[in-house]
Amino acid sequence: MRAFLLLLLLFPVLELFVLVKVGMSIGFLPTFLLVVAGSMLGIFVVRVAGLATAISARASLARGELPAQQMMDGLMMTVGGGLLVLPGFISDVLGLICLMPFTRRVLVSKVRQRAEAAASRQRAFADDLRSASPGAARPGARQPEVIEGEVIEGEFEPVDKK
Repeated sequence: MRAFLLLLLLFPVLELFVLVKVGMSIGFLPTFLLVVAGSMLGIFVVRVAGLATAISARASLARGELPAQQMMDGLMMTVGGGLLVLPGFISDVLGLICLMPFTRRVLVSKVRQRAEAAASRQRAFADDLRSASPGAARPGARQPEVIEGEVIEGEFEPVDKK
């Protein structure tokens, strides 16, 4: 968590550093045009990714399949487009990595593995809680009293235990 916080604080500083270095190398106007072009490309990708994801998800649902893979691809394309919208070259490189099909498949598989591991840990934790709950079967635990009966024309008549 601390590493994420440190990265969150350092990212804008690194983006600004790279932006200034590129601006000093190629000039202000080309740098500005590159940043604007990257942002426009990001907006276009986000719009197209949303539409393409909706169409492929609808097709999967029509075939009776869950569109999990299409949704993850759409999410990665949206994240890539969002990174392209951010001004800066580091975010643009990360966005392009998210948009390339090969790296997108690798990232989706890594995200899926982490989600499955987290879900299994969550299930194991829930099972531990369930087994440790007060209502769980333990030797000497008090069981609830069950009264058997029949309902005849809206009346309740207890059945005698024999």
